[in-house]
Amino acid sequence: MAGQRTKYVYGFREGNRDMKDLLGGKGANLAEMTNLGLPVPPGFTITTEACIEYLRSGDFPSGLWEEVEDHLRALEGAMKKRLGELDNPLLVSVRSGAKYSMPGMMDTVLNLGLNDQSVWGLARQASSDRFAFDSYRRFIQMFGKIVMGIPGEAFEDALEAAKEKKGPDAKDTDLDVTDLQDLVERFKRIVRDHAGRLFPEDPREQLRMAIEAVFGSWNNERAKTYRRQYKIPDELGTAVNVVAMVFGNLGEDSGTGVAFTRDPATGEQGTYGDYLPNAQGEDVVAGIRNTLPLADLRKLNSTAYRQLLEIMRKLERHYRDMCDIEFTIEKGKLWMLQTRVGKRTGAAAVRMAVDMANEKLITRDEAVARVEPDQLDQLLHPQFDPKADLEVLAKGLNASPGAAVGKAVFDADTAEAWAERGEAVVLVRRETNPDDLHGMIAARGILTSHGGKTSHAAVVARGMGKPAVCGAEALKIDAGRREFSVDGTKVTEGQVISIDGTTGRVVLGEVSLVEPKLSGQFETLLGWADAVRQLKVRANADDAPS
Repeated sequence: MAGQRTKYVYGFREGNRDMKDLLGGKGANLAEMTNLGLPVPPGFTITTEACIEYLRSGDFPSGLWEEVEDHLRALEGAMKKRLGELDNPLLVSVRSGAKYSMPGMMDTVLNLGLNDQSVWGLARQASSDRFAFDSYRRFIQMFGKIVMGIPGEAFEDALEAAKEKKGPDAKDTDLDVTDLQDLVERFKRIVRDHAGRLFPEDPREQLRMAIEAVFGSWNNERAKTYRRQYKIPDELGTAVNVVAMVFGNLGEDSGTGVAFTRDPATGEQGTYGDYLPNAQGEDVVAGIRNTLPLADLRKLNSTAYRQLLEIMRKLERHYRDMCDIEFTIEKGKLWMLQTRVGKRTGAAAVRMAVDMANEKLITRDEAVARVEPDQLDQLLHPQFDPKADLEVLAKGLNASPGAAVGKAVFDADTAEAWAERGEAVVLVRRETNPDDLHGMIAARGILTSHGGKTSHAAVVARGMGKPAVCGAEALKIDAGRREFSVDGTKVTEGQVISIDGTTGRVVLGEVSLVEPKLSGQFETLLGWADAVRQLKVRANADDAPS
């Protein structure tokens, strides 16, 4: 109809999984899970079209903010809370979500809606001052870095200093309410000193600024690097999802996790993932604290564990593929925050394709089409020679299979620079973050001392088909001195190390590598491909002329 205004905002019940072009992968799948009757917090999605128009003009398209206000009122009604209300505040997350999964490359803001007044309302809601001020310091830190462009190190250094006051091995969970109140004030001073303005107290101003920041993150350097690596078009834009917050940091009966319906490294069936009690989702992905295996959730909350397994089975049958799931447990209640078809290694892709065809979940033709050429190439990556004499320094989690040998380097820029001059390098980090992407691309393998199989390092390495060992806790990394130590053995930058992402071993020196043995599933898949191929390839080879 002529003159009809473009619709820029969709409630979760208005979308479905086939609307990824418009709602992005996250928004489309949140809508799909909502309409399947799964426990998804209420929310709405701002379309990729709105992002494209914002990036073109530098301002919200006409009518967008009014639509946001309408959907926000509906969200407030559903939650029986209001954004910024002093006694009963609604908090929301503002999350990116492009058509194609780009893990960690764009921006997210959690706990939006807090200020010096509403934090006390949140404390009354939860009957916990500590929880409220933990959420407030997280919000200022994330908003300050992502929306206001303040260097993340300024907040991280202040947080580390607060933990050091508690003791040499103190964690963020050891900070009491007084520590957190002091940290909030310190964080607000950091904002004032770096941004030249006070931290914004108006929740609607916070929301508008966060939406603009997520739109803008489509064109940050790490997102552009990722798109070049995976040949994702630049003109797609990102959707923005505004979702009612549910809290995994409300105590030991709360937590957050990431789960896979099959092992993304091997393709095996089973219970795979990470869980972190008394935490928010960013803690798992960032590897801030080492996680528990997902199976440990059974002992902590058997009801939520059984419900999660049933939802995982339902989603895998519905999507007919391996799903990657983010969830939160708030005071014992399970909430689903995201699902997507999960990234996997080449070996896992082959095994899943064959297994799912044998289970009649997909056809043999679909199985053949699901395995990408670069995934087959991964299967040819070398492994440690089983006859090699190894000096194993440490063991971590076998986060992404294959073996890598190279000189240890401790930051992404060095990894890229040394690789450009022909050096083989292994990137060693306490944990990686999206800003490390260029170094991860340049490195032969990745080694971290923190984080689980669903940390940033693990997910990105698997997507690239690069070996990774994560959560090798014995490593004491000193990035400033450019070295790490294990039980008195010191490794400085430039020394050669070897990592085995198949077993999690970290070895001092160069280990000889051998070609891998191909699995029976690989032969089965090639047989299925042979049965449907229409093109034969013949070739001959000769000695090169002398």
